[in-house]
Amino acid sequence: MKTVTVTLSLPRALAEEAGQAGLLNSELLAALLERALKQRRVNNLFAAMDRLDEQSTGILDFDEISAEIAAARAERR
Repeated sequence: MKTVTVTLSLPRALAEEAGQAGLLNSELLAALLERALKQRRVNNLFAAMDRLDEQSTGILDFDEISAEIAAARAERR
C-alpha cells in the first residue's frame, strides 16, 4: 500500500483534546476518512435516486398498468 503524509491545521483546543483521547493516529483517521467517503457515496446515491424520481412523471403505477392491460385485452376481443 502506498502511503501519503498529510499535515492538518486544527484549532489548538481540538488538537489537544483529540490527542489526549488518542484520536490522532493514522489508523483511526484512515477509518474516519473511509467512513466519511462511504457516507458521501450513500448520500450521492440517494440524491441521484431523488433526481430520477423527480424525472419519473408520466410513469404508470401498478394499478394503471393493470388497467391498460385489461383495456388492451378487451379491445382485442
